[in-house]
Amino acid sequence: MKTTSTTPYLIRAIYEWCVDSGFTPYLAVRASERTKVPLEYVRNGEIVLNVSADATRDLTIGNELIQFSARFNGVSQEITVPVDAVAGIFAKENGQGLAFPEPAAELQPPDEATQADEPLRTIGPLLHRAGVRNCRS
Repeated sequence: MKTTSTTPYLIRAIYEWCVDSGFTPYLAVRASERTKVPLEYVRNGEIVLNVSADATRDLTIGNELIQFSARFNGVSQEITVPVDAVAGIFAKENGQGLAFPEPAAELQPPDEATQADEPLRTIGPLLHRAGVRNCRS
């Protein structure tokens, strides 16, 4: 039986916590050909997006995709982010939130010598206090 990823549920939980606490939720996204984001704002392969109700319209945090429209330099753009491209979600004001590792398919395979007798480990989201120095309001 295939299990459902916990990532979208955790993203929704931190988003709700930010809103309930009066904080501004920010989403850190690993930009790729699968993401639909304004490329001029991508730095070092990532983009940080303000996903507050004041900054977005029609925000949907689904189990596979996060979609919304937002204005960049006054121009409305449709944003689409696969959930597995989310590097983290955090509050702008204090940096508290969660960071997520890259999906296993994108990671380098382990060295065959280290694979032999090691038990498999489950890696979940990392508790993280994100820095906000790259965020733009």
